[in-house]
Amino acid sequence: MSSVGVTTYLKDYQAPEYSILTTQLQFALFDDYTAVTAELNFKRNGEHSAPLKLHGQQLKLVSIELNGVPLSAEHYSLDDEFLTIHTVPAEFTLKTSVHIEPHKNTALEGLYRSRSMYCTQCEAEGFRKITYYLDRPDAMSSFTTRIEADKTLYPLLLSNGNLIAQGELEQGRHFATWQDPFKKPAYLFALVAGDLACVQDSFVTCSGRAVALKIFVEAKDLDKCDHAMASLKNAMQWDEQVYGREYDLDIFMIVAVDDFNMGAMENKGLNIFNTSCVLAHPATTTDAGFARVEGVVAHEYFHNWSGNRVTCRDWFQLSLKEGFTVFRDEEFSADMLSRTVKRVESVNLLRTAQFAEDAGPMAHPVRPSSYMEISNFYTLTVYEKGAEVVRMVHSLLGKELFRRGTDMYFSRHDGQAATIEEFIACMAEVSGRDFSQFMHWYNQAGTPEVEFSGRYSQQEQRFYLTVRQSCPSTPEASAAQKQPLVIPIQMGLLGPTGAYPLHCAELNTSSATNGVIELTQPEHTFIFEQVPNVPVPSLLRGFSAPVKWHYPYSKADLLTIVLQDEDGFNRWDAMQQYAVRLIGEINTALTAGNTAAVDADFLEACRALLINETLDPAMVALMLDLPSEAYLAEQQNPMDIDGNHRAREFLRSALAEHLLPLWHQVYTRLLDTGPFSARAEAVARRSLKNLALSYIAAVDNSTHAPISPAHIVAAQFNSAANMTDSLAALKIAVNSPFGALQAQASTMLEEFFTRWQHEPLVVNLWLSTQAAAASGALKRVQTLLTHPAYDGKNPNKIRALVGVFSQNLTQFHAASGAGYEFLARQVVSLDQLNPQIAARLIAPLTKWQRQNPARQALMLAQLRWIAGHPLSNDLFEVVTKSLPADNRAG
Repeated sequence: MSSVGVTTYLKDYQAPEYSILTTQLQFALFDDYTAVTAELNFKRNGEHSAPLKLHGQQLKLVSIELNGVPLSAEHYSLDDEFLTIHTVPAEFTLKTSVHIEPHKNTALEGLYRSRSMYCTQCEAEGFRKITYYLDRPDAMSSFTTRIEADKTLYPLLLSNGNLIAQGELEQGRHFATWQDPFKKPAYLFALVAGDLACVQDSFVTCSGRAVALKIFVEAKDLDKCDHAMASLKNAMQWDEQVYGREYDLDIFMIVAVDDFNMGAMENKGLNIFNTSCVLAHPATTTDAGFARVEGVVAHEYFHNWSGNRVTCRDWFQLSLKEGFTVFRDEEFSADMLSRTVKRVESVNLLRTAQFAEDAGPMAHPVRPSSYMEISNFYTLTVYEKGAEVVRMVHSLLGKELFRRGTDMYFSRHDGQAATIEEFIACMAEVSGRDFSQFMHWYNQAGTPEVEFSGRYSQQEQRFYLTVRQSCPSTPEASAAQKQPLVIPIQMGLLGPTGAYPLHCAELNTSSATNGVIELTQPEHTFIFEQVPNVPVPSLLRGFSAPVKWHYPYSKADLLTIVLQDEDGFNRWDAMQQYAVRLIGEINTALTAGNTAAVDADFLEACRALLINETLDPAMVALMLDLPSEAYLAEQQNPMDIDGNHRAREFLRSALAEHLLPLWHQVYTRLLDTGPFSARAEAVARRSLKNLALSYIAAVDNSTHAPISPAHIVAAQFNSAANMTDSLAALKIAVNSPFGALQAQASTMLEEFFTRWQHEPLVVNLWLSTQAAAASGALKRVQTLLTHPAYDGKNPNKIRALVGVFSQNLTQFHAASGAGYEFLARQVVSLDQLNPQIAARLIAPLTKWQRQNPARQALMLAQLRWIAGHPLSNDLFEVVTKSLPADNRAG
């Protein structure tokens, strides 16, 4: 464990004093230990006589040699974090032998044993738990890896690159040697040893090379790999067509592992995946699961260029590879499925989770300036907001110039560890733009806030759009210190019968009715000419900048956008804004003890969407699904968790009762009649069908229909031919406040578990459904902690149960504070086993500032209780930064 509380700063970066030209590794796997021998060829960088300082943690040093000569104790020093060799020549070979204990590695960093197999996770700083090394991204080397193990137990021995040798050894052991021809940092190293089955295919690249594709899984999961393989081939083809990137090795491998801290890892040529991100089958995987597999497979494959061939110079540049690659995988998914639906999903995540991160104690820029523990900065800010920043570059340059910029970036920095400045410099060079102000997006924390106001002159036939920007205070800077950003605003102007042509001298890019204006000042007024009537501005189309924004729309204006806008995202967003406004009005009325009502215009708009069978069912489902309670809470300070829940349920019930015959019609029309398909059209039909079912079940009687809601839900659960429909019915029953459905829920949960108890990923869905229950969730979760299906060392199980409960707003934030106490005890216990997961799990407790005073006091009490324990560096950083300044440790 690294020193607790030590801060690393971007400003202190220095290039490595030594380069590792070649790395030769030998692994000998035994039951109670693994012997690792590393032979490293070094070269001094520049003229100096600095000692060689190598990272190393939890290693037992067996031997050490310099240029073939054993070193005695006076030639080196050793502590918990470093091996320091006091004097070395300009060029030399260092050979070390260490012993490690993968079977005891519950942190799942470095080399560890997951059930009956060995695997690695070296990003960010796990390689130092394998051998002594320069464990930093800018120390790049070519790797040759020899693995030996018992052949019966571990017939499969894998590492990065191409297989160059294999053979038999004495005592039933065997070996395999892999060579990676491309230089890489240690964080991209991978090793797998186990007894796994393989699904094989091939891909012919644009230059005619045949690449072998292999997915390794447990034998029972062989039938769950087809979607991942198809996604991989689609991603390879897409990357050639859109970015001109061809795969460079003769083999590409994926290994599925159930014990994994992350979603997946892009190790060169040997991607290691959480099983949840590679296994998919209609019977066991929801549509959301299928989409996740497709997106993650693509993301890790795209890293071959945006992360591997060109890596990041230091961990402060993490978004250089992650933000850029998230943008790439989102665009791929948009092309594979529905572009608007994918955009809505991405923005929903940003608004509910990343905006909350920006407003919390761990807020940091896309490129942080400091950290105590780098694992804490694998955040939505680095990934999702980082992707939005890249998206803005794409928007400002256009598709053609952006492609030229990426071509230059990949060509110029191939085989290098690069910086964000070098990426942006390529964009500036191909476009001639000055990006100096744009760089504030990378260096400034917080979610910008944009205020719009409009003024129309009938005499001039002009529309004046005034835009103001600001950014709230965050831990690293006050609001007054924040610099104005470059904010691209994609927009149009709508009239009574359609869109008006745009005439504005300051348009960046434009079609007749769609254009981009750029706000670069704290305040600016844009003038639109030849506007015949008062327009309704359609702003930030496609969510063209990651900001919070406001325009004083009337409800009629919002309906104009819903019904007329050419931009699908803004149609959805206008519906969300209308619903948020309604929920607020209902909440105010109910809190005052008054009668609440729902606008007839809103109900009619919903009716119009439902009866229009020409619309994409996926878009209709998105527009009629009310804003989540997490999104509602994110708009408030303090959060009104209970009021939001009550008002949202009121509106949901009103929609259900008012449109009940239509919900029945839609449900019946969209019932599946053929074989399962994961294509966009089929996914869209299921999404609207299951939304309709949820509204049908929100009515507590059968007076409107000959068949009761409980009967329909049970019928779908019993007859469902896919996990999407089965799980939808189960969730509806578990969350119903009505007696008939409540009576069925326990039986359905029992039947679901009995049917799927041997499928770990489905068991996770079963756990999550109960953790997210609308009532009694904490009691359910506490009981499930002792259930045989729960494993308190498995990150997937922890996230499915404890993690989901902590996101269950009304249950986690119960007035008693029991939810806070439960989470605090889970975090402290877990910190001893897996600090990374513990530090991520605590996030809901850190967001106490926007709760009411009573909840603040309860949450702070638990944070202080946690702070009173010995903590890992991961958890110490989060807790310390979350407490008020006068409560922080020194």
